[in-house]
Amino acid sequence: MLLRRFVSSPHSKRFFCSSSSSISNNEFTSAIHELNKEMESVFGEPPAGGLASSASNVHVNNESQHSSFQKTDDQSSFQLTHTGHSGEAQMVDVSPKESTKRTAIAGCKVLLGKKVFDLVSANQMAKGDVLTVAKIAGITAAKQTSNLIPLCHNISLTHVQVDLSLNCEDFSVVIEGEAATTGKTGVEMEAMTAVSVAGLTVYDMCKAASKDIVITDIRLKHKSGGKTGDWSWKQ
Repeated sequence: MLLRRFVSSPHSKRFFCSSSSSISNNEFTSAIHELNKEMESVFGEPPAGGLASSASNVHVNNESQHSSFQKTDDQSSFQLTHTGHSGEAQMVDVSPKESTKRTAIAGCKVLLGKKVFDLVSANQMAKGDVLTVAKIAGITAAKQTSNLIPLCHNISLTHVQVDLSLNCEDFSVVIEGEAATTGKTGVEMEAMTAVSVAGLTVYDMCKAASKDIVITDIRLKHKSGGKTGDWSWKQ
């Protein structure tokens, strides 16, 4: 009889329907308390640690979920600087920043293989002096970074240096690039563009001798200046 009365009550119908997720916390708790009272009138006491505590747990769980969603909303304030509020690409406005001296060093490695390595070290490649041409290409690329990467600022560079050396242990060309400026944004991309294009140039100069050449380990190694200060890559 008690079960029939519960199932026939409007609260119980909402409780068992498939759209129960739309029931508010107050409605759900009220239905549970009403059932507890009916059970108490039949059995003389409410169910120990039963439905009332379940309603409380549901309320706590809902509050916990709401809190987690709120944390997600709070975390949305840490956005990518090149992304706008609606997700569109944007160029960062650096005008509020202070001008400081900024430097960046990047690295890259080109794995040649023994045959090509021997030709490069003997300066016998058909296109000419591989290391010198790649060095000039890297310096030129650093100065053209904003033309190659759309959202990079056009920076007035005060210094660019690209060094290439031969490593006989793994038959590679090791490339290091450094860029510097005094301004409102960093030169990490300029340094990385320099070593990337220098590596591509090594490949272009040597591709007639081998197609197995690999450009690898392009990375920022060190930066200084700006709001975040100094940073170094840890091997």
